[in-house]
Amino acid sequence: MRRSTTLLYLLLSLVAVGAYYLINNRAESADIAITLEPEDIVSYLFSAEDGVPTGIRIESKAGEVVEVARGEDSAWALIQPLEASADQAAVEAAASQLTTLRIQDTIPDIALDLIGLESPEYTLVVQFKGGLERKAEIGVITPTESGYYVLSPNGNVVIVSNFAVDVILGLLTNPPYLETPIPSPTATETSLPPTSAAVTPTLATATPPPP
Repeated sequence: MRRSTTLLYLLLSLVAVGAYYLINNRAESADIAITLEPEDIVSYLFSAEDGVPTGIRIESKAGEVVEVARGEDSAWALIQPLEASADQAAVEAAASQLTTLRIQDTIPDIALDLIGLESPEYTLVVQFKGGLERKAEIGVITPTESGYYVLSPNGNVVIVSNFAVDVILGLLTNPPYLETPIPSPTATETSLPPTSAAVTPTLATATPPPP
């Protein structure tokens, strides 16, 4: 009888220990999940909820401007510095970068003149379907040269990857004109008149008078 009681107590003790460890492990897992959750949040300069970009305008501090817009046929056209057909691949590559401008960090309480945002190096204006417009101002590159200081559309100073920003700024430094083929020369242009041979004048030799 005592043996059965001892086994029962032992079994109950094992169950209690197992329950204790199970509860503790669940609590630790919950703490880990709560701790890791904020790190998984990713913010972007332009929200995907804004939709598809339909216009891009970039202006430099020096006054250089490039602007492209998507027409009714969904094709991109160059508006500034002059109206012309645009290189679709170049503009689309830049437009796709707009929705992937990930915010690396947010910098609170910093003087704008220290990071090139009091007088921005570049101003980026993006238009979306429905007439929605977002503006971001780009300052100087960070000391680590891994990103740009940017004044986001909601007014926060953030750091955005320099690689992604440089792709967009490439529209300004190298406007996406559509390359047109150079016409081949025609037969008339290639047929040149024969070159006339130079004529060397012959000087008449004076015959000396007879003695």
